[in-house]
Amino acid sequence: MGQLRVAEPLKNPGIAAVLSFFFPGLGQIYNGQIGKGIAFILVGIVCVVLVIVLIGFLLVPLWWIYNIYDAYKSAQRINAGTTRPD
Repeated sequence: MGQLRVAEPLKNPGIAAVLSFFFPGLGQIYNGQIGKGIAFILVGIVCVVLVIVLIGFLLVPLWWIYNIYDAYKSAQRINAGTTRPD
């Protein structure tokens, strides 16, 4: 006998991207990827701290853009069923 699988609610890629725009890692948490979201938050904090030694001025915008892109693409993959939330 097969197991009954409950359908995951669809994730809105736009909402995931906007959440990550305002707070890095929040879009991943919205997608149900809690561990990944916390990791993104921690890496973001490290990048901001690195602003003190100037390399952060390059890392912060790159990390922020990647964070938004990842939240958007992860929501699309979750909706397509090719990735499960963590």
